[in-house]
Amino acid sequence: MKQHDHDRFEKDSLKILGEALDVLERGFAKLPSPGADDPPYERIDDILKETALRLRDNFPYFHPLYAGQMLKPPHPIARLAYMLALWINPNNHALDGGRASSAMEKEAVAEIAQMVGWKDFLGHLTGGGTMANLEALWVAGRLHPGKVVLASDQSHYTHRRMCDVLGLPFEMIPSDRAGRLDCAILEQRLARGDVGTVVATLGTTALGSVDPLPAILALQKRFPFRLHADAAYGGYFTLSSQLSKNTRQAFDLLHEADSVVIDPHKHGLQPYGCGCVLFHDPAVGKFYRHDSPYTYFTSDDLHLGEISLECSRAGASAVALWATQKLFPLVKNGGFAQSLDRSRKAALHIYEFIRNDKRFIAGPEPELDILVWALRAESVSDASEGARTLFRKAAENDLHLALAELPLHLLEIPSTMKRDQKRIVCLRSVLMKPEHADWADRIWRIIDKTVG
Repeated sequence: MKQHDHDRFEKDSLKILGEALDVLERGFAKLPSPGADDPPYERIDDILKETALRLRDNFPYFHPLYAGQMLKPPHPIARLAYMLALWINPNNHALDGGRASSAMEKEAVAEIAQMVGWKDFLGHLTGGGTMANLEALWVAGRLHPGKVVLASDQSHYTHRRMCDVLGLPFEMIPSDRAGRLDCAILEQRLARGDVGTVVATLGTTALGSVDPLPAILALQKRFPFRLHADAAYGGYFTLSSQLSKNTRQAFDLLHEADSVVIDPHKHGLQPYGCGCVLFHDPAVGKFYRHDSPYTYFTSDDLHLGEISLECSRAGASAVALWATQKLFPLVKNGGFAQSLDRSRKAALHIYEFIRNDKRFIAGPEPELDILVWALRAESVSDASEGARTLFRKAAENDLHLALAELPLHLLEIPSTMKRDQKRIVCLRSVLMKPEHADWADRIWRIIDKTVG
């Protein structure tokens, strides 16, 4: 769909929403009128337009020229289904507050689990990846109380914070030159004992690197630890047909993890916030057990609040996810999988430009759809300042990138460059919109022009 056709559909879709609302309202037609006062339409109109003006103070996150942070617009069907659900405003804590939306959540989550390779599992949606990872580490701590949690120094910073909340000791394992967890160092640490959990990141937030799951699983056969896969960013790439051999092997073994986190609000085309946590062994549900004498009374079926640390959760998130997965089934070679391949194609395309340009220092070859690069300069500090300048000037040309401060070993710093800092500020680009494949050449031309 071309951009102007897409924009027209976005506005025309409000008619589709109106027709769907008519279908919804007919289901409650026998109820007497609630007799509510007429809303103050004129004030609402004025306030909404003022709100729109305030929202213009944003970067164009929806546009392909926004290639900075992990921001991807939800698909129109997700937005429409979410808005439709708001007329009910279900709460997926208990079936009493979210009957249909709870059933839709269970179906949608089962499809994500099937994508991972699990039929029997325990899982649910969360407010985001942070909460999902918190639950996975909470269960890990219950199974291995007081034992150390290990993760790569490129893992998400919230793992350390969450372990602090949970009272679990946390240690970082250095990464290799590709930004992956260094398994040789991991083995040495495991040999010292007292490790309860290892976190493998499948799609680090800085580089999109994928930790070597085959090697980590081999270590698990020798050392007793729980394996948690933080695939909040990269989890959906298990459907991709365009991965390198090593990356493909990691995703093919995702089903061997003890727990997995995937964020539908990243690559899953959903509005914020929508995370998902999955446990391979449904028996861990025993840790969630609690009584609620006023909540769980309309059904003997499982209420989602009985397997979740969160209480109130937006049922609209489940409805939006369910509808999206009906339009885009989670299958290899399907339309959704092909959109992931297009994102990776865009990253590799621009990576080739950078790698062959003597003005730049390329970071690791993208494993998913994130790439980083630095500028060549006399010193690391000069290169860092150059990156900040390029970041600002690119934005003036309507191209929005991001910055990342990384350790020097992740880039091939020339021997002639003075290493006056231990870390270097790099440009970082997240090319997670499939449209980026069509805009890659234009993005490069702006970068080329901006550097001069």
